[in-house]
Amino acid sequence: MNWINNYVRPRINSIFSRREVPENLWSKCDKCGTMLFHRELSDNLNVCTQCGHHMNITPRERFKNLFDGGVFVEIKVPNPVADPLQFRDSKKYPDRLKSAQKSTGEGEAMLVAEGEIGRTQIIAAAQDFSFMGGSMGMYVGNAIIAAAERAVEMKRPLLLFSAAGGARMQEGILSLMQMPRTTVAVQMLKEAKLPYIVVLTHPTTGGVTASYAMLGDVHIAEPNALICFAGPRVIEQTIREKLPEGFQRAEYLLDHGMLDMVVSRLKMREELIKVVRLLLGLNPAVIADLPSPIEAVEDGAPLARPTKMEAHPK
Repeated sequence: MNWINNYVRPRINSIFSRREVPENLWSKCDKCGTMLFHRELSDNLNVCTQCGHHMNITPRERFKNLFDGGVFVEIKVPNPVADPLQFRDSKKYPDRLKSAQKSTGEGEAMLVAEGEIGRTQIIAAAQDFSFMGGSMGMYVGNAIIAAAERAVEMKRPLLLFSAAGGARMQEGILSLMQMPRTTVAVQMLKEAKLPYIVVLTHPTTGGVTASYAMLGDVHIAEPNALICFAGPRVIEQTIREKLPEGFQRAEYLLDHGMLDMVVSRLKMREELIKVVRLLLGLNPAVIADLPSPIEAVEDGAPLARPTKMEAHPK
């Protein structure tokens, strides 16, 4: 028996062999290429700690850091008819939906919720770009209408976070019909004299930009977000000219009057509290009185919240 081969070598290999590391422990920044520890990145709201690049964040993660104590209640959205056109490309439409639902853990491309920010009650809706590119289909139209109707019923402002590649091709003309439907929903808010605030995130394009994403009372964007109808590559190929540096990015649109503010995700909650209370005619929030985005819970239950929206005394 060769004890070197049968005992010594396996023993040495077991000591010095590389340990398997789970692939989801690290994420690579799309802009600077820095490898970021997933927990550190999550704590920083998916903003690169090296260059400040804003990476994709899901609506659920966004709401967890937006609402007081991370507490919110989902609003039920009516489900539309499944696959009304019997559409099929390289895959059947129902198969694409099932694949997106499995990979994201969400039922569709928009999440609607209600809760408080800065002790001010709001309704919020957010698109999920990781779900079929956040594409606007009948469900997204139903979600915005449900959010608007709830806001009017409860007399609360509506905050909407857009992130989409445009209309959902698998639903054809039915997806394009969501543009007038959501425009009517926004008009309901305006007639009720309720604030409608839009936060445009990367990317917001196509029919979404041409409808509800640009109808807000206040438009805020995250840094370097692409906001457009037709993308820059399509425009360059059409007009056969080179576009200006940063064309259709948030900072460029701010300079040309299409946006009101460009705000980092790390400061977005504070800015939204200020804007919401200003539009509602409430006194500025007392910073020392505001709960943190993530609060401790007692016995596994969320901390109690006031049920009425009240201005702080002068």
